[in-house]
Amino acid sequence: MNIYKKLLLVMIFLNCVNTTTYANQNVKFVDIDSIIQNTIIGKKTLSRIEEVNKSNIEKLNNFQKQLKERENDIKIKKNIISDEEFKKEVENLKSQLADLNKKKDLMVKDFSDIKNSELKTLFDKINPIIQNYMNENSIEILINSKNIIIGNVNSDLTKVLIEEIDKKFNN
Repeated sequence: MNIYKKLLLVMIFLNCVNTTTYANQNVKFVDIDSIIQNTIIGKKTLSRIEEVNKSNIEKLNNFQKQLKERENDIKIKKNIISDEEFKKEVENLKSQLADLNKKKDLMVKDFSDIKNSELKTLFDKINPIIQNYMNENSIEILINSKNIIIGNVNSDLTKVLIEEIDKKFNN
């Protein structure tokens, strides 16, 4: 008898949990990376970010080249100069190497800040356009396609939004 009561309770619980919901929301998806890479304003933003990155890499490469030349110079002088002077030269080189690492860390942080700032500015400009399109077409939810496993091709708004954004910034 006790088993029947437990079984009845489990069946009632499962029946309560097993409810069907019907949603009537218009959900679409976009590829945000594609929008950034293929819109006019996105390309300009990525170009500015890439310029900063190239400049930083060039500066670091020049500094590394100078340090390498300095190291080779010290190796050549090793047998000519005194041990004391050699140690001073090596310590100076180590100090310059530490400076390079500090500059590199600072450049990475600054680049990250610039990149985040540029992308935030980009999103601040394109979000109203996307929001306006969503309002006009009664779209309630827009999801990044990276989070979609499979979806109907008709639900992909990437190309449409690229055209809308380019139309707005081409004028």
